[in-house]
Amino acid sequence: MALGEFLRKAREDAGFSVDELAHLVNLRPGLIKAMESNDFLPCGGDTYARGHIRNIAQIIKCNPQELLTMYDAEHAVDSRSIHSQLVDNNAAAIRSENRKLSWKVLVGASLSIIVLIGVAQFALSAIESEPATTSIVTEVEPSPSPTAEVLPTASPSASTEVVIPAGELLNLVITATRGNSNIDVVIGGVSVYKGPLFQGESKSFVGENSISIYLGNAGDLDLTLNGEELAPLGERNQEIRKTFRAK
Repeated sequence: MALGEFLRKAREDAGFSVDELAHLVNLRPGLIKAMESNDFLPCGGDTYARGHIRNIAQIIKCNPQELLTMYDAEHAVDSRSIHSQLVDNNAAAIRSENRKLSWKVLVGASLSIIVLIGVAQFALSAIESEPATTSIVTEVEPSPSPTAEVLPTASPSASTEVVIPAGELLNLVITATRGNSNIDVVIGGVSVYKGPLFQGESKSFVGENSISIYLGNAGDLDLTLNGEELAPLGERNQEIRKTFRAK
């Protein structure tokens, strides 16, 4: 009786299915079936095959040494052909794979790479040839400055004229409701605050005639002027410069 047939009969006598035995010895069911068909090449060599046989013998209650003796008689390296030994050591398999790589394949791969490079260069040239567009509002971080700078007077579209009774002051509250932002506040031509405003923080500013502001992230800020909540001045990460004046 061949070793593979003996293993199958011993497994069945022990009451295990192929899947159950495979789970117990941590092997693939397909490898168990190959071994029971007396094909030990998928084991990957004598060392692995012997280890699998020992593990299986412990589960199906067989003498490991008897099974190894049968394996040596049928499948040991000394009793097999040189070609089978080379297959176990992947030597024959490696040479077979190398023969499949012909010059035609190499030429085809080279042509494909050249075509891809040409397409990429054409796409880059098309992008570079497109006219550049500019936007009044950009989403760049404000450049840090070691000294306070005075904000320029905002244009009519960026300023707000507020009519208040004589003697009443401008009272502006800036709250970072939804995120952080850099702000710069100028009152009477003097920068009174320039720096970060973190989420959850609020700062109040009072001016007689005008308050000019720079907001680095207008969409995340809420503004209140003289107790009246203002509509959002911009989108998230949008830079806004605004001037509030009193008459």
